[in-house]
Amino acid sequence: METYLDAFIKGFTGTVNYTYKSVVFEVPWYTNYFWGLIAISLLVWLLEIVFPWRKEQSVFRKDFWLDAFYMFFNFFIFAIIIQGVYNIFEVFFSDLSITQQSLAIIDFSPWPLWAQLLVFFVLLDFVQWLTHIALHRVPLFWRFHQVHHSVKEMGFAAHLRYHWMENILYKPLKTLGIMLLGGFEPEQAYVVHFAAIAIGHLNHANIKLTYGPLKYIFNNPVMHLYHHSYVLPEGKYAVNFGLSLSLWDYLFRTNYIPEDGGKITLGYPGDDKMPKTFWRQLVYGFSRRK
Repeated sequence: METYLDAFIKGFTGTVNYTYKSVVFEVPWYTNYFWGLIAISLLVWLLEIVFPWRKEQSVFRKDFWLDAFYMFFNFFIFAIIIQGVYNIFEVFFSDLSITQQSLAIIDFSPWPLWAQLLVFFVLLDFVQWLTHIALHRVPLFWRFHQVHHSVKEMGFAAHLRYHWMENILYKPLKTLGIMLLGGFEPEQAYVVHFAAIAIGHLNHANIKLTYGPLKYIFNNPVMHLYHHSYVLPEGKYAVNFGLSLSLWDYLFRTNYIPEDGGKITLGYPGDDKMPKTFWRQLVYGFSRRK
């Protein structure tokens, strides 16, 4: 029987090895998240440089390098640290005879691959949309989410600038969604993950995109900019919660785009209290401000 210590070591070392192999090109390009993230980031940054929406904004905008570090910390360094902990929980639930298949509502595994990927993408996005609402609605969660909303100039790297506690909240809910789908994640799920990275980068980029009629389906930079607005509509604690899809906001009437000029103040009331350095932001949110 696998012990909790064995599970932690297995998860930790396995993620370290996978990350190293990704860096030295021993992982196939289509599943190489390390170089994939770099490639997507450089491409979207190039679009920002060539087609800037807010032309007065510098190429190396405010907190550019801080956000760039956050990308690699949240996507790789913290993933290495936390994977061992998740493996412990997998063993714990296994000991209780709770498996990925035991909670399944529908088994989608026999479906065609394209249908599996579509369902996986839509369900995962809906779970993240609900989690995003909780990050704004629950005071404890909002204190951590403030790190992301302390961005004062928007750019692609702001996509992955978030407190590490958000990983703790998002991943279990993602796992639950997968369990409800018959406990499967399609073998080609990397297509969904890379699409989510690209859409998320574009949503935070200094580019003016709306996608025409598709704006009612896909999130876009204009819509997401207003999610980061300092001034919100009266009675609203936030708007435009969509990650990859705007569909949920239009369905549940949390959409809000009053104009598309792009020159609005970003942040939230009290954002001047947010620490400016990564290390101080790392522990931000664990104690109430007086």
